[in-house]
Order: sequence, then structure tokens, then C-alpha cells
Amino acid sequence: MAVSQKHIVTHTTMAWGHARPLVHLSARLVKLRPINLTLLTTSAYYPRIVTELARSFDPEEEEYAKRIRVVSISDVAFFRSDEGDKAFEEAWKALNEERELVCTQTGTVFPPLPKPQAVILDFFAIDPFNSIKAISGSSVKVYAWLPGLTYAIFHLFGPEKLDGKGNIRVKAEDMADQTGRPFEEVVQELAFVPQEGLVVRIPGMAPMYAHEYFPQEFDFPPDLATKIFPRVYETLESADGAILFTPESYEPEAVAAFRGWFAETGRPAYVSGPLLPAASKKTAKESEKKLSKESVEIQEFLDNTLKTSGEKSLIYCSFGSIFWPARSPEKLWAFLDVVMELNHPFILSHASPLAVVPDEIREKVKAYGKGVLSAWTPQQLILDHPATGWFVAHGGHNGVTEAISAGVPQILWPFGGDQPLNAVHIADQLQIGYELIEVRTGHGLKPIYRNSRKPVGTVDAVKAEAREVLGKAFGEDGAKKRERLQAVSEAVNGEWEDGGSSKRDMLAFLDSL
Repeated sequence: MAVSQKHIVTHTTMAWGHARPLVHLSARLVKLRPINLTLLTTSAYYPRIVTELARSFDPEEEEYAKRIRVVSISDVAFFRSDEGDKAFEEAWKALNEERELVCTQTGTVFPPLPKPQAVILDFFAIDPFNSIKAISGSSVKVYAWLPGLTYAIFHLFGPEKLDGKGNIRVKAEDMADQTGRPFEEVVQELAFVPQEGLVVRIPGMAPMYAHEYFPQEFDFPPDLATKIFPRVYETLESADGAILFTPESYEPEAVAAFRGWFAETGRPAYVSGPLLPAASKKTAKESEKKLSKESVEIQEFLDNTLKTSGEKSLIYCSFGSIFWPARSPEKLWAFLDVVMELNHPFILSHASPLAVVPDEIREKVKAYGKGVLSAWTPQQLILDHPATGWFVAHGGHNGVTEAISAGVPQILWPFGGDQPLNAVHIADQLQIGYELIEVRTGHGLKPIYRNSRKPVGTVDAVKAEAREVLGKAFGEDGAKKRERLQAVSEAVNGEWEDGGSSKRDMLAFLDSL
């Protein structure tokens, strides 16, 4: 098994947009240099990660594949848990002491490897980060894995000099002490209730009101609000470096600003995007089909759509594995009504645990005959298919980079996190897609800084905007955006070629260990 004394560990929280790109980064790393790599995951994600990993290795690359061992260490089903963090601590002790590991999913006993030199750890994995530092001190380098848009890091988790919120934990504790209010209540307010009238100005991004960072009412998991968000700043400040899941050519000013921030304390920041399967298209496509029970149906639907409706005719809609307009589902069904009114074929993914598709909607789609509802779609297969014309999505960075790499323009419906900034960057700054405004709720119904527009937010307004945007998308304006997208796509897809920023940075990262 051991091909080198170098040993790297990778681990993310259980969110697919965080985990999937790290799987492919892990595969690329073992191909760049002869290292051992341990990918720690959970039983809930283990089958999906093993299948996804297979998409980065062709049959003749078996020796590379053997350098990665995927080890389930707990039964965490979604995001994180105290039990999962404790399981990570025990697994880390074993790695640090060069003991064997046992996979909770398969029972496989993995023999000891040399103590890891580095860990690539999700920047949301707060307690695992602290466990590594407590057990290993400075003998192991911990690199924060940032699986989102770099622009979004600054205000949400960055220092105040970059218009960030700074150390939310300390601020919340001070405010709780002064007011007597519960810490959990105060920290929710600081993290998720935007300061009224505040204009956020970050490097390379159009000025935005703070409330524009929260265009939708969405119930974030309590752990995210109280145990993770307020502590990310400290983790970033304590990490030995950072690995950004972004193509440098997509947001160069943000990458430069982030590098400058870390360089102040002598720490590196590397880019690594896009992170797509590194195997041949045939291998990647066949393996991806195993991830969805509806793959055969979807493949047939795509092929039939190509014959009956032509190239670039289909609308693919997905809000990822977490997000869903649960507070305003009527707006999604209104948008879908317009899609069917305009006679566009479509695929709607409803992978979120919050997603509920009423029977009446299922019957309506069935009667329409040109739509598919799927609980989990083979997304890259859909994006790569010539029938696919537009991607209606929430704007999470994983999906954004996949669509850009495939050359599919996007119509964005953001909720929070990095999504609102991806929407502004794509629709306004790069002009390679559109953003839906009338779908907003809550804080999102307040004015927009860059154009003073104030959304109406009614179902009728959603339908009117849907007709307008889809009319443009499938017309001359959409063709111009698709043409501009091609240049962005070429630049992004070149990042892992010789001379590309991501290949250069990941070689530098490995050679620094």
C-alpha cells in the first residue's frame, strides 16, 4: 500500500457540495505525486464517495487508485454531529499514533501508515480542527478547505479590514454578557440578521447591501448557526494555509485579496478549481449513473428531447442537496408552470431533505409529458448532454463551476452563503447568465444596492419575470451570454492543464510538505 512516506488526510462536513470536489482533489493529488491519502467520511456518504472517486480513475490507473483509502469513521447522516466530531478525534488519534483504522461501513482493517504531514479539512469542521491541533500541535499542517466562492468568504467569515464580520464568537459572548441574552440568540443575530443599511464592499465585487447576502428565508441547521458560523474566523486565522475550491480565472481579484490576507501571517493560499472527474468522459459518465436510481430514465429522456426538441432546448433545475424554497414552494411551482406554458422540456431535481413535491404537481408534470422529477440526478451527465440549454440553480459553487466547465449558462435563484455573490458575478459582472429577483423572500424583498430595484415577491411577479427571463434566455440575449460564457469556460477548463493555476498550486502544495 505505502508508496511514499508522505501521507495526507482529507475530510469534509457531510454536504455533497463540500465533499464531491474534495473527492476529486484527492484523486488528482495522488496522480501528481506518489503520496498516500486517507479520506475520512461517514457511513451515510461512504457508498456515494466510493462511487464518485471511481469517476477519477480509468481502468489502467489502478495503481493511483490504490494510494487512496476511503474510511468511514461514524454514522453522521447530515452535515455534522457531536458524535461525529468525537469519532473524528478518535480516528485522528489512531492516525497520529500510526495505528490501524477500521472502516465502520465495511469492517475493513487498514494497516498503519506514517503519521500524516498535512490535513485538508473543511473550514466548517471546527471541532475536528481543534482536535488535530490539541493532539498534534504544530507537527501536522492543517489546510482549511474552502469549498465555495472566495468572494463570499470576506464578509461572512473574514477580517473587518476586508469588510468582514470578524470574530463573531467573541462579539456574541461579549454581547451576551452585557445584555444577559442567551449566547445562541445573540450569535444567530450576528451571523444571520444583516445590519440595516450596511453596504458591503469587498475586493472585486459590486457593492451590496448586507441584506442582499440573505435573499431567501431559509432555516439553516442550528449547529451551523451556533456551533460553526461564529467560529469559522478563528479557524481560518489558525490554519496553516488554505486551499480554495475555485478557478483563479473566475474570480482573480478575490483570490489575490485572499492570498494577501494569508500572506500577512506568512501562510499560503492555493487554488484548486474546477474539480471535475479526472478520468475519461466514458468512465466518469458510467460511474455517475450509479449515483442516481433514475439515471436510465434520465438518459432516455435527454436523448428523446434531443430528437424532438433539438439542441440546447432543455431546462435543468436543481437547488443542490441541501437548499429548497421550503418557505415559498408556490414560487417554484409558479416558475414550473411558466416553463410548461412555454413548452420547454425540463428536469427538476429535488434532492434536499426539505423538498416536498405535492401529488398535484407530479400529476401535472406527468400530464405535460416533457418533464422529469428526480430525487437525485446525474448532474454532470445532464450538463454535458447536447439537449441541455439552461441550468436553473441556487448558485452553490460546486454547481456553478460544473455548469461553467460544461458551457451551460445559468439562471440563478440564490438562498444564502456564497450563492448571492455567484449570482451577481454571473448575471451582472460577467454577464453570462441571469438572476431571478422576484423569487426572493424576507430580507431579499428589500432594495438592491446596484440598481435600487425593490422586488415585489408575489406569485404573479414570479411568473412575469419567468416569462421575461426565459424569453431572453432562449432568444438573442441568451445567445450573447452563451457566447461570452465560452471564453470563461475555456479559461476555467485550462486551470488543470500545464501552466494552469490549479495544477501549479497543487504541485507547489505537495512539494512544500
